[in-house]
Amino acid sequence: MARIASVDLPMNKRIDIALTYIYGIGRTTASDICQKTGIEPGKRVKDLVDDEINLLRNEIEKKYKVEGDLRTEIQMNIKRLMDIGCYRGIRHRKGLPVRGQRTHTNARTRRGGRKNTIGKNKKK
Repeated sequence: MARIASVDLPMNKRIDIALTYIYGIGRTTASDICQKTGIEPGKRVKDLVDDEINLLRNEIEKKYKVEGDLRTEIQMNIKRLMDIGCYRGIRHRKGLPVRGQRTHTNARTRRGGRKNTIGKNKKK
């Protein structure tokens, strides 16, 4: 079982796809990691040798910020924006879209479900 950055990689996936299960690694970064370590991207995780797993683990630990460290950094950046009271920080604090999207009709994900306060039917 391949465990990299405290994530168990799925055994039947190709290595370039399996690396995307790690938070902070996407398809492009996974391809770069495979190229730098010299591992064929089409190879399955179950076919990797321990030396190849160690190569991948060392490459990711040394050159990329992933999982807990990345999550912490992102949360600290958002907290900093909220503390200084800038526009983006205020939008984060209110739970509204941050990047200029409209809120008149959409933004249900950020604003929450519909408010059914108008005209509730009474059953008799």
